[in-house]
Amino acid sequence: MTNNSADLGMELDNNDLDQAIDKARQVAKLNKNWEPRAKAASYDPDTHKIIIYLHSGAIFHLPVELGEGIATASPAELSTVEVTPLGDGLHWESLDADLSVAGLLAGRFGSRAWMERLVQGQQ
Repeated sequence: MTNNSADLGMELDNNDLDQAIDKARQVAKLNKNWEPRAKAASYDPDTHKIIIYLHSGAIFHLPVELGEGIATASPAELSTVEVTPLGDGLHWESLDADLSVAGLLAGRFGSRAWMERLVQGQQ
């Protein structure tokens, strides 16, 4: 049994497909500027923060000690931060650490267990 559009009673011609692709590209372009997506990130050793530059023009500063997987990393390790291809995350290959840009902006600096430890440490 095959599972293609003809089997489901739907047929897309090239024009319909091109229009759908163009619409998806337009939506992605709009979302890139308004969804929390990073265009760059770097480590600032003077402030010991990760600086996240968003496509919207906003800049977010993350104190390193708040981030799960990076809290105890060395400056050299922190400086290897990479932005994921879609701009929705930060990645440190050598630390095997990943943080969500949307999560960071919402105040979630890691897993539930990590967040609970952070809260307990503030008491």
